[in-house]
Amino acid sequence: MKRMWAVDVEGNGANPPEIIELGIVEMDGLRLTGRVKHWQFRPELGITPIVSRIHGITNEDVADAPPFDDVVDDILLWLEEAPIVGHNVRVELEALSKVLPDWKPAAAYDTLKVARRLLPYQEKFGLERLGGALGLKDAASKAVGGGAAHSAPYDAAMSAILLERLLTPLSVTERDSVLMDADIINVRQGSLL
Repeated sequence: MKRMWAVDVEGNGANPPEIIELGIVEMDGLRLTGRVKHWQFRPELGITPIVSRIHGITNEDVADAPPFDDVVDDILLWLEEAPIVGHNVRVELEALSKVLPDWKPAAAYDTLKVARRLLPYQEKFGLERLGGALGLKDAASKAVGGGAAHSAPYDAAMSAILLERLLTPLSVTERDSVLMDADIINVRQGSLL
């Protein structure tokens, strides 16, 4: 398995949402490398109060942040076309594809799909819930120098650590199978015979 980025975005609550925070953590195989990048952005439309209560980011927090367009080149240098990982990664893929129309990762692995497949006994599959059930919260916080659920760097680290925890016990063949099924970009098509 090669290098990939665990990714998480937070939005402003508008429809369609604007990205106000992006966190990425580098993985080499299934291990975190320690490379973390975090950006906050000033949206064109303000952050709604209900969304601020979820992720804790207010309009005042991003008042001096650059707009997303000002750092596109930096983001593309980090992401390149490497595979990405995220919990319900479709959200990150759609949000980033909207503002980076020429970017396409090599794969987009969904840890939600991985968890549903490998942890069928779990009642709920939210990232925060899984992190707590598996004892991963402290490791996620330590990986990004602090933080909690709904912080983009923390959630990206939690997704990476969750993927590592779930795939490490598997054989290489089993890992490849799980990842193939979890890649929302290259979904295998079934045949009707």
